[in-house]
Amino acid sequence: MTGPAIPGLGAVSIRSIDNDHPRPESSSTWDDWGPMAPEVKDMVMERWLIEVTGDDGAVVPVGDLSAHVVWYGPTPGSRALNIGIAIAEPYRGRGIGSIAQRLLAEVLHARGVVRVEASTDVDNVAEQRSLARAGFAFEGIIRCAQARNDGLHDLQGWAHIE
Repeated sequence: MTGPAIPGLGAVSIRSIDNDHPRPESSSTWDDWGPMAPEVKDMVMERWLIEVTGDDGAVVPVGDLSAHVVWYGPTPGSRALNIGIAIAEPYRGRGIGSIAQRLLAEVLHARGVVRVEASTDVDNVAEQRSLARAGFAFEGIIRCAQARNDGLHDLQGWAHIE
């Protein structure tokens, strides 16, 4: 799925990839996880590659998106998808993330997913702005929701409702 072009950069698009597909190198302050829970190896993740197509037709991979199921009850209508994003450092701060997250929400809504959600560290202001520009609504603080190498962190919860 292709979104609008960013002046001087090109059109932003996303495409589904498998978990083994190479993704652009990306790291951030919020990626210092520490030891992983053994159960996470069984978690099903869908992935999308974020690409930018320049005026010259060159396609450059600039990041990736993921989604995993979150259940709020036993019924099909209680299913939501929680999304995550990683953008390679040279491409951050240019509007790619907000376009890619909006595109992914549209793809998931077209599949019948009513609730697409995202969470981000309370200090990750850049991602909070990106989610707002992508049409997500801030829902509140999720206290002590994420354990990373340096301890427990509060998150902001955001949702895009069809």
